[in-house]
Amino acid sequence: MVIAMGFEGSANKLGIGIIKDGQVLANPRSTYITPPGHGFLPRDTAKHHQNVIHELIDKCLKESGCTVDEIDVLCYTKGPGMGAPLQSVAIVVRTLAQLWNKPVVAVNHCIAHIEMGKLVTGARNPIVLYVSGGNTQIIAYSAGRYRIFGETIDIAVGNCLDRFARVLKLSNDPSPGYNIEQTNKWQKRVKSWPHFHMLSKEWTFHFQDFIEDRTANWLKTGEYTPEDLCFSLQETIFAMLVETTERAMSNTNSKEVLIVGGVGCNERLQMMMSKMAEERGAILYATDERYCIDNGAMIAQAGTLMFQSGHLTSISQTTVTQRFRTDEVDVDWIK
Repeated sequence: MVIAMGFEGSANKLGIGIIKDGQVLANPRSTYITPPGHGFLPRDTAKHHQNVIHELIDKCLKESGCTVDEIDVLCYTKGPGMGAPLQSVAIVVRTLAQLWNKPVVAVNHCIAHIEMGKLVTGARNPIVLYVSGGNTQIIAYSAGRYRIFGETIDIAVGNCLDRFARVLKLSNDPSPGYNIEQTNKWQKRVKSWPHFHMLSKEWTFHFQDFIEDRTANWLKTGEYTPEDLCFSLQETIFAMLVETTERAMSNTNSKEVLIVGGVGCNERLQMMMSKMAEERGAILYATDERYCIDNGAMIAQAGTLMFQSGHLTSISQTTVTQRFRTDEVDVDWIK
């Protein structure tokens, strides 16, 4: 039996979770929210994490019913992510490890999403679509590592949605992507739509061009409403993601697809992916905002698997890296 405490702070969400043998005992989270039209800067995000982390630690311990003595290992996000927020959390974990005399496991953020998704849904060996603010990847496990089939070569899909929401001055509460989804719940329209060019080739995605000046021009001229633009953007981007994911499933003969990452809780994306999977005789696995969005429990889950496989991080190595690829990690807990 392993009780792991996970710390996630790679972007604007600070999450601390405790997992006991696959059971989530606590998973509180605090989100740094900026005014409409503004993104979140690393410095300000780090300050948010620093201001709330002590309170969140206490809340997590209280909700879980665990004492410090009962915790077996502390797990934290090493990367990828924003440097200042990552470093702020790593310093706290490094300090707690010495105060509490606990071992530490440094976790890859992307793999944590995958392992949490598999735990919650029961997926065994799926093709993974990982879509978040900082990452867009199609992933499959092979020969001891999670291999990347395809990925964005400019910005991630979540970053694209965030920037698009800024142009439209949509609220960042609870997230820009959520408010794009709510602005237009994919109702069928009778008029013509603004045309966003699909920019995907083989295994790569390009999202930067979706937020060129033409979006602002469409709004300025009144040719299209914000609802029109949100609808068209979602349909175009999600069609790209589903098409490329299906190509990966065809190449691997996979009958499972798992969506993880913050964008993965979008109901329209899940609906489109479910339809594709059904037509292939496959199963879609997805979760809601509790586990799609960055959280501490996912770090605790991945950390538990690593800890049980003998992975430990010395205090001198409790560093962070903004670029920590999914396929750099030896996944020796999968046999």
